[in-house]
Amino acid sequence: MNTKLILALRVLLGILLIVFGSNKFIGFLPDFEFANPDAGIFFGALAGSYILKTVGLIEVIVGLLLVTKKAVPFALILMAPISVNIILFHATLDPANIGPGAFVFLVNAFLIYANWNTFKNLF
Repeated sequence: MNTKLILALRVLLGILLIVFGSNKFIGFLPDFEFANPDAGIFFGALAGSYILKTVGLIEVIVGLLLVTKKAVPFALILMAPISVNIILFHATLDPANIGPGAFVFLVNAFLIYANWNTFKNLF
């Protein structure tokens, strides 16, 4: 498999996760506008609880692990349920804005596939 592609996707995903995970704490990016008001209500409920901050912390940790190439398989598995939930949120409540979430999901899935030898024992 092309190692340059894997490196580029790993670092890109890591940087995205660091930026968007940090945003959940600092709020330096503008608020996102949802096409569906129900999506905004649900996201607001998540933001008002510990859930969004926990997800943000995990995203920052995973991003740092991916960028520094430390424990990459662990980071990918840790990110898997978050990326699935991102896809499910957008598919059910905000399909118009599914693009970035689909990118995170697909890159995470591709990187798991690229490291499949590490995961064989789990399955």
